This record gives sequence, C-alpha cells and structure tokens, in this order.
Amino acid sequence: MERNIKNSPGDALFSLNGKGKNVRYAASGADVLRSVLITGATGGIGAELAHHYAAPGRTLILWGRNAQKLAQLATECCARGAVVHTRQIDLCDGTGALTAFVEDDATHKPDCVVLGAGLSDIQSLDEKTEDPQKVLQLGLVNYATPAALATAAARSMVERHGGHIALIGSVAGFYEMPFSAAYSSSKSGLAFFAKSAGLAWQQYGVKLTLIVPGFVDTPMSQRLDGPRPFLVPAKKAARVIARAIAQGRREYVFPWPFRVLRVVERLLPQKLREYILLRLAVGQTER
Repeated sequence: MERNIKNSPGDALFSLNGKGKNVRYAASGADVLRSVLITGATGGIGAELAHHYAAPGRTLILWGRNAQKLAQLATECCARGAVVHTRQIDLCDGTGALTAFVEDDATHKPDCVVLGAGLSDIQSLDEKTEDPQKVLQLGLVNYATPAALATAAARSMVERHGGHIALIGSVAGFYEMPFSAAYSSSKSGLAFFAKSAGLAWQQYGVKLTLIVPGFVDTPMSQRLDGPRPFLVPAKKAARVIARAIAQGRREYVFPWPFRVLRVVERLLPQKLREYILLRLAVGQTER
C-alpha cells in the first residue's frame, strides 16, 4: 500500500513492500548532513535513540521486527525533520541481516551504526535448564549477528576513512547468572568482542563504543518479576548513550551505581560471589 502526505515540513512518503523489504519515509526539504543506522529501533531504547537523533539534515536507517511500530516511529522522526528509511527484519537470520546491511550501507553510507537489537530470557523457576531454542536465538541476536554487522560496518568505514559503531551490552554480562546463562554470556561475549575489535579498528579511524546499561524502563525489563534497582527512563538512557558516543568513549557503564558495584564485586572471593548469585530469585512474565 502507498500513501502520500505533502506540503508541510516533516511530511512523509510511505511505501510498504512486505516483510524483509524496505519501507521508506522522506522528510520534505531536508539536506542530509549525516546518516545513522539503528537496529532494534522498535524497542524502548532504540525508539528513543531514533527520536534523539531525528533532526533536519540527518538520515536515519531504522531496523526492527514490528512493521507497525516502525511506521509510527518513522512518522514521528520525519516530523522532526529527518529523512527516514526503515527495514523490517529479524536478526535471528544473520545472513539476511548482513545482506540487508550491505544494501543499506551502499545506499546511505551511515557514519554511525548503533547495534541495539537484543533479546532477553530468564529460566523458569520450575525448569532445570533453559530452552535450547531460546539459547540459540539469544546467541544469534545478542552476539553473533551484531558482531558480524559491526564488522561489516567497520569494513566500509575503513574505506571511507572513519565512522563510529556502538554496541549495546548489559551489566548482566559482568556476572555468571545461573538463571539466565544464555543472556549473560551473550552480553559478556559481545563485550569482549567490542574490546578486541575496538582495539583493532581504531588505527583505521573507526571508533567503537560499548554501552553497558543497567536496568532501563523498557518493555523488555518490565517483564521481570522482582526489583529493578537504579531504574533509568528510556529517554534518559538514550541521551546518556548518545553523549557517550559523541564523546568517543570506549566503554560506558550506567547508571553510576553499577560502576561502583563493578569495583566491589571484583574484590569478592569467587566462592562468595557464586553463593550470592545462586540465591538470586528472578522470574519473568512470558511474552
């Protein structure tokens, strides 16, 4: 289906070509000054990052799974003057994601790529192990696909003599969480990849920032049964993330109490650390 809305700033041209295809919106009369690609744009943090970056003269390439939310988000960002292109995509398909990135990179040449898509899952209290299928999905979406996309972005940015990549991790990656082994280990792997790749790419002018948030008030964290200490609103999280990227931080953990906890937990004996982790009781509301 197609619709055209014309004659005022921020108006959008809308074209939907089906799942896995491009959905394009163009804000009227805006000159492109920079281009930002965001994965997980229909999630809480991703949507707020899109709002934050939406401005006249800027192109946004927004990836997400939910076509309806993408359409609404694109309209909102166009109203702020941005040129917006969206892509409905599932990052469980890593090969498809790489193909899509090559297409969008060739067309839009993003100078900033924010890889924010992610999944979470917590082992049910009445189950002895996690669901193997969910473990596979978490490994793909939280580690393998973003690592591959970051590498593809870096390869193009090296040729363009610069660019910035941001990976969204989690403080869960600091801990061997027995009730969420797949999630915590996928974020831990992403963190190690970010440190290694960032070191390798910096000599070619490509910056890599690892963002490590604690609890952010999003639909993902709202599924958790239990306390969410030091909870940060999604809009504030987006501002903090954008600032860390602008400052060229290699790693940024927020909110600050988690930076303090990181220092404290390193001082704990391993036996005490494991004792505490095994006694944490966390559940979640099923999707």
